Amino acid sequence: MKNPIIISLFSLSLFIMNCGSSNHTESKAVAADAPTHEEEVLTVATLTQEQIKAVGISLGKIESKELTATIRANGMLKVPNNSKGNATSLYGGVIKTLEVQIGDYVKKGQVIATITNPQFLQLQEEYLNLLSISNSTYTATTANNSQYASAKLQYQEIENQISYAEKELDRQKELYEGNAGAKKNVEQAQTNLEVLQAKKKILNEQMGIYEQQGKVLNTTRLASLKQQLQLMGIDPNSVSNSNLKSTLVVTSPLNGNVSNLFAKIGSYVDVSSPVAEVVDNGSLHLDLQVFEKDLPLLKIGQIIHFTLTNNPTNEYDAKVFSIGSAFENESKTISVHCDVTGNKAGLIDGMNITGIVSLNNATTPAVPSKAIVNVDGKDYLFIVTDKKPPVRKEEESGEHGHSHAEGEEHSHSHDENEQTHKEEPKDNVNFERVEVIKGVTDLGYTSVIFVKDIPTNAQIVVEGAFFINAKLSNTGGHHH
Repeated sequence: MKNPIIISLFSLSLFIMNCGSSNHTESKAVAADAPTHEEEVLTVATLTQEQIKAVGISLGKIESKELTATIRANGMLKVPNNSKGNATSLYGGVIKTLEVQIGDYVKKGQVIATITNPQFLQLQEEYLNLLSISNSTYTATTANNSQYASAKLQYQEIENQISYAEKELDRQKELYEGNAGAKKNVEQAQTNLEVLQAKKKILNEQMGIYEQQGKVLNTTRLASLKQQLQLMGIDPNSVSNSNLKSTLVVTSPLNGNVSNLFAKIGSYVDVSSPVAEVVDNGSLHLDLQVFEKDLPLLKIGQIIHFTLTNNPTNEYDAKVFSIGSAFENESKTISVHCDVTGNKAGLIDGMNITGIVSLNNATTPAVPSKAIVNVDGKDYLFIVTDKKPPVRKEEESGEHGHSHAEGEEHSHSHDENEQTHKEEPKDNVNFERVEVIKGVTDLGYTSVIFVKDIPTNAQIVVEGAFFINAKLSNTGGHHH
């Protein structure tokens, strides 16, 4: 653990030395009228072993790490519409019983509720009536085909007219044979009879057509009623005068859990009024909302790790199976659809989630993230180097002038110079600041690309880079 007193004293001494040196340098520069337009960026800082130990500087190597690139996205759990269903009745009625509660697991075809309506009895009665008369053509057709009935009446009238015409023809023949009538009267009576017989033939053909149509209509209606009874859950073969049912059952359209109940006992429901909603949570999928800039990084088959936004304790997995092709409303995000895999316990339709999309694994040069410092919008590392910071003339003269300005004795200055000469060589370590470009960050490491080549196996500062950068800044970021 670093001693805060040592660090504070160290920083304070650097500040005082810098201020003193700067003031004296400025006065010398003015006196000598030295040019000020030359500027050199300082990139090397020197620290003694005592300073390195005081601030806790640690060294390391550039490592090769397999870092996983990821993006984060918000989303929602959804059940597709083909895995949701409403339990409804095809016929209106009053709820008589409710057999389930919210949360219950039901199987396809299981009874959800029963409803009652007098119309159910009427349909069964009509079915029985048609069934009983299906073999009686006349009754069936006259009861269900007005055209047949009209043709039948005309046919009967024509038969009466034909009977009268036949008698009239016989009378005219007798008169003609007894020389009491004209031949033309016989011919006219014969013509009238033939016309009526022709009409009878046409009506007979029409009645045959209408009769066949009547049979078809009756057969169709009977089949329709039979199908309706089956849809109502009534077996047509079981319908009889002594076994008419006044209640119908509402069944589940699929396997799943009852997510909502819309009716209660005594309420009226019809086709537009569902009794219950059933959801198959086994078909849960994940809809991620991904921003446009991240879309090119996604592909089908990628793994998604996600947690519930309001309860991030457990982590779940999903796999991308479809990527949307249109923006969602005004959010400028695209839906990425994923199948939820593995454990689905506790997941239900409509939950908000936070997802992490795994992009790829890449082996790349990497350093601990805390080894990187940012200066004026650029990122840097410090490496151990043989380079030395440039010695400024102002500092050399400043040191000499400083000893006299303080009025110190010659012997004291001589002792100090000897001590500096002894400490200067081997104990000091030079650190060079080198620019890097940051890449993927994962598990506390960040991939880096060096703007300029560095020595092979160079040692880098992994702890304390901030203090070295402060030292470099305190010595003056630029050389004037």
